[in-house]
Amino acid sequence: MRLHKMIARGLLPLAMSAAITAGLAAPSHAADKKLKIFLSMSYIGNDWQAEAENEIRAMAASKSLRDKVDLRIQVAGPNAQRQIQQINSMVQAGANAILVYPISPTALNAVVKNACQRGVIVAAYDSVISEPCAYNFHIDQLLWGKNQANWLVKQLNGKGNIVLINGVPGTSVDLLRKQGELEVLKNYPDIHIVAQANGMWSQAVARTELSKIIATHPWTSIDGVLMQAGCYTANAMQKEAGIADDKLRPCGGEASNGGRLQMLPAGTQVDGANGSYRPMGAHRMSSGSQNFSGALALKRVVEKLEGKDIPKLTVIEQNLVTNDNIKLCETGSWAEMRAGCNVFKPSLIPNPGWFASVYSPDVPEVGVQGALTGKPEE
Repeated sequence: MRLHKMIARGLLPLAMSAAITAGLAAPSHAADKKLKIFLSMSYIGNDWQAEAENEIRAMAASKSLRDKVDLRIQVAGPNAQRQIQQINSMVQAGANAILVYPISPTALNAVVKNACQRGVIVAAYDSVISEPCAYNFHIDQLLWGKNQANWLVKQLNGKGNIVLINGVPGTSVDLLRKQGELEVLKNYPDIHIVAQANGMWSQAVARTELSKIIATHPWTSIDGVLMQAGCYTANAMQKEAGIADDKLRPCGGEASNGGRLQMLPAGTQVDGANGSYRPMGAHRMSSGSQNFSGALALKRVVEKLEGKDIPKLTVIEQNLVTNDNIKLCETGSWAEMRAGCNVFKPSLIPNPGWFASVYSPDVPEVGVQGALTGKPEE
């Protein structure tokens, strides 16, 4: 059974959801007692996870939540059994709610069901928990893969050799993105996948894996790239190899700020941009899981604990950035992002691997500083 069908069947049946939620009264708490909310993180070795954690911290510290929420964070690493043990301990410690970045869509089901039966609200962000009692907040990962692959096929006129750099194996995010890509690519017999590797959503790992691939498949034999994270790195490596700006291979992938900066028209003057970290008109489709998904989950979970109804599944709209709609942020203010800017100056964001998808009208409590430092938008 395909994973996305399994997930859909676990999340969407209204009758099942209603039956489960009917038996789960929100935990009561005194007016002067903070809600005990835990965050269980799995793999953390990339910029996206660090930003997502910062934004959750920022939401917890915001004016609307800081007097209500006691946030406690634990990291399990890419180990489902350890995450299961941590969630059990969180329940035993009196959690009102648990936010989870699950390492697997199914491995946590039993412990999550037990938590729900104990009256604990469990919500997953970005990656998915298929246990029906869990709440889920994420983009349509299958569509993400299809969007990127369709864009690349169009850039290549339906033929050429491509490389795939995937994400963290075993997660629903990686599985569904790959599935979406392959569903599109199978319709183009003249598109050939010459190599692929797991990049762990890390620019550093992507460089390591892409370097291995380039050793046997030089850039002269590659026409395009699909990377769940690493397009910035792929462009930088091509520049190091002496490839001209207008010959850079098109790359469908993540929302890294460095990669988006490279997308700006060649010659655009940007403070702090130099070397491979500069505007070069690179051909890109830049999109990713929205970093604020965990912060939004925390906000909605508190609303649930306060007696409001929230949906079991929140599908977050994807932010697709191409060379046609790339727009530089001068200051990174909330008003500026609301007006449509989507890439930041290096003088504001020095890390090129930092993910630029931070804006959402649903979380005005969190902005650029929230993603950078964990401080709320006041």
